[in-house]
Amino acid sequence: MSIESVRAFFAANAPDIVVLQTDTSSATVALAAQAHGVEADQIAKTLCLRAGDTVLLLVTAGTRRIDNRKFRDRFSAKPRMLEAEEVSQLTSHPVGGVCPFGLPAPMPVFCDISLKDHEIVVPAAGATNSAVRIQPDQMAELVSAIWVDVCDVPKPPAAT
Repeated sequence: MSIESVRAFFAANAPDIVVLQTDTSSATVALAAQAHGVEADQIAKTLCLRAGDTVLLLVTAGTRRIDNRKFRDRFSAKPRMLEAEEVSQLTSHPVGGVCPFGLPAPMPVFCDISLKDHEIVVPAAGATNSAVRIQPDQMAELVSAIWVDVCDVPKPPAAT
């Protein structure tokens, strides 16, 4: 079970981090924010993407979207989402529980600078009802992530 690989990862690398489980699904940004009592942007969503021949994980703030131009400039390729079955095979985590922790094999991990807008972020932890609370810099350090700027800048709410 992939949540167990995440627990083992934290036991070995950051025993102070606790894997949290909820009674309800936290498989989407909105559900996760509600389940963990945080703003949607604090949810650290992990996307499994293909850039040319490279498969990578990109962790972004919850409400951010990939800016295709920035992504192409950084990775010299268009981002392509992987199918759920391939994501599960590569990460051992189901879609909705994908995270950069407890992976069966090393893969490149990138953290978007949008995560640095928050003192604490809440990424999934290997199941659709699990997560951890962690500082963005600590998360990036634990998974040897490279910081990138590939997401859009949020637009201010429209005046009413």
